[in-house]
Amino acid sequence: MSTIVYVNTNKGNVNKASLEAVSYAAQMGGEVIAVQFGDADSSELGNYGADKVVKVALNEFQPDQISKTLQKAADENGADTFVLSHDFSGKAIAPILSAQADAGLVSGAVALPSGDGTIKKAVFSGKAFAHMKINTPKRVISVLPNSIEKKEVGKSAAESSMDAVAASASLTVKEQKMESTDLPLTEGEKVVSAGRGLKGPENWGMIEELAKELGAATACSRPVSDMDWRPHHEHVGQTGVAIRPNLYIAVGISGAIQHLAGVNQSKVIVVINNDPEAPFFKSADYGIVGDAFEVVPKLLEKAKEMSFND
Repeated sequence: MSTIVYVNTNKGNVNKASLEAVSYAAQMGGEVIAVQFGDADSSELGNYGADKVVKVALNEFQPDQISKTLQKAADENGADTFVLSHDFSGKAIAPILSAQADAGLVSGAVALPSGDGTIKKAVFSGKAFAHMKINTPKRVISVLPNSIEKKEVGKSAAESSMDAVAASASLTVKEQKMESTDLPLTEGEKVVSAGRGLKGPENWGMIEELAKELGAATACSRPVSDMDWRPHHEHVGQTGVAIRPNLYIAVGISGAIQHLAGVNQSKVIVVINNDPEAPFFKSADYGIVGDAFEVVPKLLEKAKEMSFND
């Protein structure tokens, strides 16, 4: 059995979610062929289980073209399985790939296939799990970010290159705005988020400082992004980015169901709110009832003492 893994890159680096997808494929067994789009150092791909790395010089995001290129790689290597990350790009590519390859699809997998091929995935915005089985000869699996532990295997992969398959453009890219942060929200294993409880954008300094001290990404609630206090790419929730960090700290966020849908798969949730009746406390692992302007500086002081970034 051979598996094709879609590898996405950003700012000259392989995305963390793509490394997780490679490790997922390696843990399934068989040969792993990582097809990397964009110029980046691919040495880590072998370390996490890739046997081969095929580099494709395609920097513009065109799902149809990427899908056909992945299919070509599968045909050339006799692969019957495709693995992608269930992130922005994977969500766009996986359904197209499934239709074009006539392959069954399980999206948002949170566990490796069981002995009978059943795959566990989250459903109903993370409130339940379903166990799916693909009966087609070919299959497509998208893996929910931060749900599978990456395992280093300490090997190197053979590298080659191929041209992208020509396809009619399904998207027209009018403008690209790169995130200014060094740690993209979807890459962060720790996230510090804040809402209207901060009262204004001028108070975000302490959130950014705490995030920096913890080595975390920053996020916000939808009202905050709607009011332009923070950029829209930081908005987490049902209508924003869904994340699954190891630690999610929510400051001054009430915890509406739409927000919870985007963060309820976090492994540990810490809520800071001055309203003891805030709905978020029902979903929290740890809660602090108090004024954010008093609590956050104390957390920052402790974080500095513990030196998380050393």
